[in-house]
Amino acid sequence: MTTQTNEQFENNIEGLGDEDLSWGEYPIDTMLIRQETRTIYEVLRRIDQGSYVMDPDFQRDFIWDETKQSKLIESVMMRIPLPVFYLAEDEQGRMLVVDGLQRLSTFHRFLNGGHQLRLQNRPVLHGKKFHDLTAKLQNRIEDCNLILYIIDAKAPDQARLDIFDRVNSGVPLSRQQARNALYLGDATRFLRDESKTDLFLEATGRSLNTSIMRDREFVNRFCAFQILDLNEYRDMDDFLGRALKKMNAEPETLPTLSHKLKTTLKSNFHLFGKHAFRKHESGQEYRNVLNASLWDVMSTGMSGWPMPLIEERSTALREGFHQLLEDDDFVYSISYSTNSVKQVTCRFKKAKEMFEDVLGAYPN
Repeated sequence: MTTQTNEQFENNIEGLGDEDLSWGEYPIDTMLIRQETRTIYEVLRRIDQGSYVMDPDFQRDFIWDETKQSKLIESVMMRIPLPVFYLAEDEQGRMLVVDGLQRLSTFHRFLNGGHQLRLQNRPVLHGKKFHDLTAKLQNRIEDCNLILYIIDAKAPDQARLDIFDRVNSGVPLSRQQARNALYLGDATRFLRDESKTDLFLEATGRSLNTSIMRDREFVNRFCAFQILDLNEYRDMDDFLGRALKKMNAEPETLPTLSHKLKTTLKSNFHLFGKHAFRKHESGQEYRNVLNASLWDVMSTGMSGWPMPLIEERSTALREGFHQLLEDDDFVYSISYSTNSVKQVTCRFKKAKEMFEDVLGAYPN
């Protein structure tokens, strides 16, 4: 199977809406960012206690090579000032690392004996682990002060996401990666697990970039439109975040949500095969790109209907779908300004009318 680049993956999706967001419209006084200074030793102790969250999903992808890690340790021993660190406090008082994960991972690994210094120009240090250093150098590392900027838990979620975008100095985070850190818990584990099932991969044609969690974003979108009132939709970031909050607060509902997702994936793939969640004409051979807005309405709309009824009315459902794609307003709503309240409302209204026309009143 040919490996796709990030750019190729992203060219295989439409209907996402604009992710290049400007600074949110919230009062400046709600930023609530405070500064603290802690030693490396203090920070690592809190990491080991679980009060600082080193998200393993990020840690796997964002680890530095050994040379870069060694240069960081060398900088500390040389007393070179380090860039500041950004953390976000959650409602349980835990600190989520927003910017500085690579550096903290390096310190944690080195002080726990998991890294040998690679410093060819310093023979006295090359090849040594932390316990091989002199007590003087060990103390210098442990006592190094780190400047931490902490985003308060009371800051608006939209502000926290925007700050994630602005301050990350390593590999830039996608909005879904930021949500994964911000709402870490049962909800984010649910997104991870559901996006890896064979059924999800088959129905989406393996077209979603896993490295930026685009696959988890699609599951997140399904969950949001499934469990939240559409009338409360105002903004996609807010909507997806509120869904994750609700899922974390009500983990007992997740098995039912999983069942509904699997039901709709089976139904959509049964109806459209490789064209599921993509614009296409009847009888079309080539496969178009995935459309996130089509995913929203088709995954949500078909989640409550039993498969025997879908099979019985397959022809009418396909005809109804293709008629939607001849409706200029519907096509516009899944193609342009797709995250606006107007377009979200339009596409769900028209899709609901089609489903009820073919299948009858929506089941409770």
